[in-house]
Amino acid sequence: MAISLKGDQKISIVPSIKSKALRINLNSDIYGTFAEIGAGQETARNFFRSGAASGTIAKAMSAYDKDFSDAIYGIEEDKRYVTQPRLKKMLGHEIDLMEDRLSRHKHPDKLFFSYANTVTTIDFAKKFKGHGWVGIRFQLDPLEEYNEIVLHLRFKETDARLQQETLGVLGVNLIYGAFYLNDNPKELVKSFYDNLDKDQLEIDMINFSGPRFMYVDNRLMSLQLLKNGMTNAVMFGPDGNNLLPAHVLYKKNILALRGSFRPVTKVNMDMYEKSKKLFFAENKVDEKNTKIIFEITLSNLRAEGEINERDFLDRAELLCSLGQNVMITNFQQYFKLVEYFSEFTKARMGLAMGVYNLIQIFDEKYYRDISGGILEAFGKLFYRDLKVYMYPYHDQETGEYINSENLKVHPRMKELYKFFKTNGKLVNIDDFDKNILDIFSREVLKMIIENKHGWEEMLPEGIAETIKQKRLFGYSRARARK
Repeated sequence: MAISLKGDQKISIVPSIKSKALRINLNSDIYGTFAEIGAGQETARNFFRSGAASGTIAKAMSAYDKDFSDAIYGIEEDKRYVTQPRLKKMLGHEIDLMEDRLSRHKHPDKLFFSYANTVTTIDFAKKFKGHGWVGIRFQLDPLEEYNEIVLHLRFKETDARLQQETLGVLGVNLIYGAFYLNDNPKELVKSFYDNLDKDQLEIDMINFSGPRFMYVDNRLMSLQLLKNGMTNAVMFGPDGNNLLPAHVLYKKNILALRGSFRPVTKVNMDMYEKSKKLFFAENKVDEKNTKIIFEITLSNLRAEGEINERDFLDRAELLCSLGQNVMITNFQQYFKLVEYFSEFTKARMGLAMGVYNLIQIFDEKYYRDISGGILEAFGKLFYRDLKVYMYPYHDQETGEYINSENLKVHPRMKELYKFFKTNGKLVNIDDFDKNILDIFSREVLKMIIENKHGWEEMLPEGIAETIKQKRLFGYSRARARK
């Protein structure tokens, strides 16, 4: 990205799509294929239009007919075409053809690449706006293994032609970024929206792989999508690779637990185990068709100002070590989280939460930005097939255990709360472990940082060892001072 100076102020200049494509075309070493399915050949068209494309484009194709596509790339197990496995087959097949048909002796300095996309644009009824997979497999050294960037997008525009053009711009940005911004993955991710607006598309998943991205943590790249406003929710699995929420949650029963998990404690895991037991006991819940999500909000990550990426990765590391799927969202209000889940499933959902979070649900100040206020929010929240599992709070002054029966809400909310409770939406977690209720993540974190004894016993089995081994949450600094 070019930088110019105006006085003491730096101004970023975003290269045009034509100039990006031309720079690629004028690089005599970059050579590859374009395979685009579902939205025309808009990416390749940008390279043709910019000029000097003969030195860059080995082949441009679209296998629109399903039989032709299957003959070239094979048949997917699920018989679908707009999927990540399909995209990866396209990338691999085209690279294999490049290697097979072009002699390395004749082209010793060529950097091969294959760009592919498989998308579905908006339907005639304009009910489904469309989505797609886009990726590039590329070399940065002829003797080096291939690198790969794969992303998923959801269209926001309501016109098929505009969606095609948007895809073409994104494709150029991806190819340009792969070759010229690969040393700074964060800037590379930002560049996807060069010459685009966030009202045109959403990017909700990305994964980097290959030798040049060996030290890239894909969970951190997922966080960049959220920080840059490219999406409202990202998800990653126990292996640390990013997942597509729409794929993971499609037609599933969902149980979500929101928390800071800084670090994850015995209380968090007791809430998890007990709410899971209650959720699975529901007639409408199929255990085999259930996804359990540990959710952290972006506002929680920003609780102390700017997002601390090391702190974020520490939390992710622990939850992944417990074998959990983790979701980071921009949904501070619970009803927005439930609305998001409802895009993918109509099956029963559950939210597990402590007393403090439940009190927040009944606090009117959280709904000032909604025209219908708290009533509109509750309509959106409990219109769904939803249950809330409430984990109690131990009042150390009175010795009382606070649950739905003795919880005090604002007088104006009493009738709403009563309606909410008597309609079976709220379920108490009664078989909780009384011996751990006074454990709080913030106190455990303070003990770790200050190198105090006893914090290990407050965490689930194996978590303390992980913190020490991987020196999470400032443990290494604490030990160095000892």
